[in-house]
Amino acid sequence: KDDALAAKLILPTHREVPEPPLSSARNPLLLVSLGAHLGTILGEGKNTSGLHLKSADKPLILRDKSGIIHKSKEITIAWRKVPLKESIELSRKVVGPFASFESAQKVAISLEAAGVDAVVARPKDWEVWVKTNIKLPQGVKASRWTSKTDFEVRPILLGRTSELLLSGPLEIEAPSGLLWEGGLYVGPFYLQPDAYGTWTLLEEVPLERYLQGVVPHEIGASSPPAALAVQAVLARTWALANRHRFAVDGYHLCSDTQCQVYRDPRQAGKAVKRAIFSTSGKVLTWGKSPISAVYHASNGGVMAAGHEAWSIKPVPYLQAQLDGSEEWMNRFELPLDRSALNALLNDGDNAHGNDHVFFRWKRILNSFELKNALKMPMQSSARPKKILVLERGVSGRVLALAIQFEGDESPVILRLDGIRRTLRNLPSTLFVVKKLDDGIWQFNGGGFGHGAGLSQAGAIDLSLQGWTPEEILMHYYPGTSYGPLPEVRKTP
Repeated sequence: KDDALAAKLILPTHREVPEPPLSSARNPLLLVSLGAHLGTILGEGKNTSGLHLKSADKPLILRDKSGIIHKSKEITIAWRKVPLKESIELSRKVVGPFASFESAQKVAISLEAAGVDAVVARPKDWEVWVKTNIKLPQGVKASRWTSKTDFEVRPILLGRTSELLLSGPLEIEAPSGLLWEGGLYVGPFYLQPDAYGTWTLLEEVPLERYLQGVVPHEIGASSPPAALAVQAVLARTWALANRHRFAVDGYHLCSDTQCQVYRDPRQAGKAVKRAIFSTSGKVLTWGKSPISAVYHASNGGVMAAGHEAWSIKPVPYLQAQLDGSEEWMNRFELPLDRSALNALLNDGDNAHGNDHVFFRWKRILNSFELKNALKMPMQSSARPKKILVLERGVSGRVLALAIQFEGDESPVILRLDGIRRTLRNLPSTLFVVKKLDDGIWQFNGGGFGHGAGLSQAGAIDLSLQGWTPEEILMHYYPGTSYGPLPEVRKTP
């Protein structure tokens, strides 16, 4: 009895929602978020703007959990705070925030290995949640979060002269397609609660149709055929390897840069569809599981190891290596220290993808911009004095960056993906920094993105040189297997 009572006193960490369904490898279906955190309370009596859904032609069909059916070419949904019979109490220890899902997941996996149940969530930034009665391993810092809520946010169907309170989840059919943010989507669609008390608009998308909405937006529809085929393979692999990304909220993937950019599939022309079809069912695997198929715009002539980009364990297929012709490979040697990196950044001939707009770049930051990026009060007397690179990876990328201040203010140390997350106008972490004047620094760098895995600019270059899709993939992900889709396994 005492154990049962103690269990009841342990509050849940979040509002429980059903996990997204697993589907077969032969016909994978993805639940993709078109709009998240809908119905967020901005203040007392104030909610986010309503949701306006518009059909391309035939009426939309809305069904709610209680059996209400509504048909209309346009549907407007607002939000209302509805009192609960019993208040909801939540409490959790929060580890984070993290700059990426990858970094949060590493912590969650390490906690699970130590016998601690952990959940990765993204209420705003990526976080790891554990129950408050759990003693965390030494070195893991967490803050405590508690909430007691006596209401829930519910959707309201707005008519011309009436309002109708709905019960979720809602199902929405669009026989002619749904017009959304300038695109046309087929559906079916769902509007369902998430772990934070808000709502998410989802589209259920077969994997191969999902690729039509990803490939042209990630690499460009006019890219050469081999590059498009490579992007199709990577987008397919990435989607399968990351289907657990938003499990806490009851769906698989988002549609922005925290996942893969997913937009109007109609923009997939013949070349894109041909690339998807020609690689149908093909993925990259390691140990019979889809790899972490990360990619980016440009690596500046040198690939990053995975653990140079995120706080993850090293993986054998994401290693630092030079990316260019044999002449380029012979010109430099890894690891790149500051001097060697300077030489590389002042060069570029024979590097793959060297015509990318951000293959080489310069940025100048001053004290005011740094304080703003660090979210320091402008009235603070602390003034940035020095910017120091504390550690570089094998590829020359900055792994730790210190910003020191005048006076007694403690230095700020930025690490890995937290560097670009904070200093958002830096295209990459492949840079050297020098002081130009008091309170003014210049960053000379190369590449755009995290630098791990495929360089899209490099893939386009290699495609134009006559490389096959498989040759390009093996170049950027050495040791992986290219072949049929394995049976999808639930990712821990």
